[in-house]
Amino acid sequence: MFIKLAMLTLFFGTTIAIGIHCRRSAADVRGFVLGGRSVGPWLTAFAYGTSYFSAVIFIGYAGQFGWKYGVAATWIGLGNAFIGSLMAWAVLGRRTRIMTQHLDASTMPDFFAKRFESRGLKLVSAAIIFIFLIPYTASVYNGLSRLFGMAFNIDYSWCVIIMSVLTAVYVTMGGYMATAVNDFIQGCIMLVGIAVVVVAVLNMNGGFLGSLEAMANVSGASPAEQVPGIFASFFGPDPLNLLGVVILTSLGTWGLPQMVGKFYAIKSEKDINIGTIVSTVFALVVAGGCYFLGGFGRLFSDVIEYNPANGTPIYDSIVPSMLSVLPDLLIAVVVMLVLSASMSTLSSLVLTSSSVLTLDLVNEAAKAKMDDRKKVLTMRGFVIVFIVLSAIIALVQYKSSVTFIAQLMGISWGALAGAFLGPFLYSLYWKKVTKASVWASFACGVGLTTGNMILGMFGKAIFASPINCGAAAMILSLIIVPAVSMITPKPDSTIMNEVFKCYDEKVEVSRKNALED
Repeated sequence: MFIKLAMLTLFFGTTIAIGIHCRRSAADVRGFVLGGRSVGPWLTAFAYGTSYFSAVIFIGYAGQFGWKYGVAATWIGLGNAFIGSLMAWAVLGRRTRIMTQHLDASTMPDFFAKRFESRGLKLVSAAIIFIFLIPYTASVYNGLSRLFGMAFNIDYSWCVIIMSVLTAVYVTMGGYMATAVNDFIQGCIMLVGIAVVVVAVLNMNGGFLGSLEAMANVSGASPAEQVPGIFASFFGPDPLNLLGVVILTSLGTWGLPQMVGKFYAIKSEKDINIGTIVSTVFALVVAGGCYFLGGFGRLFSDVIEYNPANGTPIYDSIVPSMLSVLPDLLIAVVVMLVLSASMSTLSSLVLTSSSVLTLDLVNEAAKAKMDDRKKVLTMRGFVIVFIVLSAIIALVQYKSSVTFIAQLMGISWGALAGAFLGPFLYSLYWKKVTKASVWASFACGVGLTTGNMILGMFGKAIFASPINCGAAAMILSLIIVPAVSMITPKPDSTIMNEVFKCYDEKVEVSRKNALED
């Protein structure tokens, strides 16, 4: 217990110190929201990765999908690395940085407003972001609190309160730069922690080969799960639903405001190249390690918790139960790992939400536009408001019927990425995207996920899993935008030429980066 408390004290002290140190860089809107658009490649890459992976992944998704798909759950981590990180940086990174700077857009709603000259798109997209980031934030609290309960026997409510206060302090003081620096430190902890934990868990079952052999002898209740060696196979017992999880958790990042917002702050071309490599490697280790670890959850079926009503496992308890048998020092490492993952994601979510509320809703609705000082003060206030709201929802959710972390994240990611993925991606590349197609995507993404959730309350859901519903919403977004754009009035070509001229501006580069014509 002394080791655990000492490590936590050091972690909390470092976090607060960074917030104090970075407070000068958060004096204006540009600094508070984007770090002055001068954040280096390592900080940006780690900020992207740590915002991507939280307790939702480590506790919720790794436990639930490792149990369902066995070792094949590792495909989810590989998808996160190559689709959610590598391809996202390659396809979105440069163009997002160039166009958002050209339009002077600080948030995704601001981008839609200036790209399509629509105040309505700005207000509605801001409302969508605020509403659907809250359940995701609640899921982050949930995952971390379960682990703290296992390691320290602390009540869930106190875990939520401590995490809320700490995040509020350093985000309100240092803004984006404090978040980025803390993300880097927390990311290093995550890299070391996941490697140590995976090795330790495998060694408990005879190493990698011994664990794989043990998984080959495990069977489940359904006919597909009773096939010999199915949980140690390449694609597991349910490849189709596994693909849905890969799509949601990988392609979804392309439309999430807290993720693409990292590209707004990149400093240079060189930083994009370095950031692409670093974020991909980070995702391979962290996401690949988490899902690979979760894939061996059935080997610990004798220590996990089960629902007394139907005998099914409580998925959120699987990974904490696996780790509860580790030595105290390794449990301390795990606590630091999941705390780092959760704090970094939470800070990114609250910063995104507060900036959207201030810049895209409050300032837009105000009769007299706010100056920089008032905007930053308002954003700091909304950071606290958002944290309090999400903490309350997390506490209420803990006692409600929505018990699985993955459900909350699936609804949030499905609505946000289902609404924004198509409009944002096509808007960076295609001049003929119409305002009507953006509205159609918003309606489809939000309508499908919330409609499915409401129908599910009456036992009539279109998709049994919110994960598959979210994946469907994303795919529909990619189809709807070009389809509606083809049949609705085209935007003014003069305006579009002005928007896209930023890509044709001439810049000087060194000869090592480009040969002469």
